[in-house]
Amino acid sequence: MTSLDELHHCITCSDEGCPLTVLTVDDGRGLALCEDAEGNRSSVEIALVDAAPGAVLLVHAGTALVVLEPA
Repeated sequence: MTSLDELHHCITCSDEGCPLTVLTVDDGRGLALCEDAEGNRSSVEIALVDAAPGAVLLVHAGTALVVLEPA
């Protein structure tokens, strides 16, 4: 069985993924402006997920890997 902690680590490099909340989506560029729990914002590539404002994404190396909580 996979624990929640294991879901937040990259299986290739063992770095930790970060849960980020989507603020806005730019579908034309395939990017989302996201925010972490501390209010830090970053641009995230969303080609692998169906992102919408309010969704929480697991992000690693600037790329959203999975939707943790849909909008």
